[in-house]
Amino acid sequence: MTNQAKAVIADDHPLFRAALHQALSASLGDAIEEVSSYASLRDYLQSTPRADQVELIFLDLNMPGNQGLTGLGALRNAYPGILVVVVSANEQLDVIRRALDLGASAYIPKSVPLEALNEAVGQVLAGETWVPQAIRRELQAQPQNTAKSIAEQAFAAQLEQLTPQQFKVLQCIADGLLNKQIAYQLNVQETTIKQHVSAILRKFAVNNRTQAGILFRQMLRVEDDTAVTEL
Repeated sequence: MTNQAKAVIADDHPLFRAALHQALSASLGDAIEEVSSYASLRDYLQSTPRADQVELIFLDLNMPGNQGLTGLGALRNAYPGILVVVVSANEQLDVIRRALDLGASAYIPKSVPLEALNEAVGQVLAGETWVPQAIRRELQAQPQNTAKSIAEQAFAAQLEQLTPQQFKVLQCIADGLLNKQIAYQLNVQETTIKQHVSAILRKFAVNNRTQAGILFRQMLRVEDDTAVTEL
């Protein structure tokens, strides 16, 4: 691996991807790859040598295959060593808070001047969390409901306890699939799915799969995102 960070830009808009790539080249050099869908990102990461090299992912929340914060949750679950920077047109404070709770290293609105990206990258690689100063002030000026904040942070911690396969099962539960359908989709035995479901309920301290699915949707889904994420 070179001394420069290895980064992947995941966005379905080619012009924005190109502009982002050009802006990031000042701090990351040529060590940047581009993908246009979540499926392409998943395939790229599943190439073992590549996954070991990637340090940064710039993730659009609204792109083919990514539904809201589900992709972020899946990435943090499957690849905890990779820093994920959310790049989105969505500037809702609630969404930004949830993204940071889920482990995003930065949240960059697409309205931010591209020149600010190198500042963000520098802070992220230094182990800091970055959001634009204006949004940071808004977050501080509008403190979140304490109970809601605790619930979201607890959910993020519980999500970290899941194995990548359990995350997939939980996502399928949230999509309304039955155990038999999940087993078919993941190409495993139904008894294996039942074991995963039991583990999920235990880790999330809920009584049934309906509660688990509702919790997943409440915490990870964002309005106006309609695609489905799989990792």
